[in-house]
Parts: sequence; C-alpha cells; structure tokens
Amino acid sequence: MRQAITATYRDGVFYPDEPCDLPEGTTVRVAELSRPPLVSDPEERRRILKALVDRMAKNPISADAPKLTREDLHERG
Repeated sequence: MRQAITATYRDGVFYPDEPCDLPEGTTVRVAELSRPPLVSDPEERRRILKALVDRMAKNPISADAPKLTREDLHERG
C-alpha cells in the first residue's frame, strides 16, 4: 500500500508532519525531497527566471516534435 507522508528532517531524524498509523519498525522509502531555494534575494530570482524564460523562447519545441506519453516520460521496472 502506498501512502504519502510529509515529514521534516531535524537532527538526523525524519519527523512526520501529521500522525501516521504505521506499525513500529516499518521501513519506508523517501521518494521525493523539496528543498528551500538556494537563492533568496528576490531580484536575483527575478533575473534567473527572466534568463530561463529568454532561453526557452530562443529554443522552442518544434511543432512536429513527437508527442510523448506518460510511459515515455517515466522509467518503469
């Protein structure tokens, strides 16, 4: 059974943000981590975003590019 649990990492331990009903000693797999941004200055973030948008505009995806399915985008195995 899959269950998504959010937790906070503190002092080498993951603390669930909400109560969860897992049996003691249950092994869990951490699948996704969110990290705070490395750049906190609003002006620098704005500059980085503008550079990203400009670069995307210079390299558009071709209209005849192949349409990828979910299976194409995700490794399965």
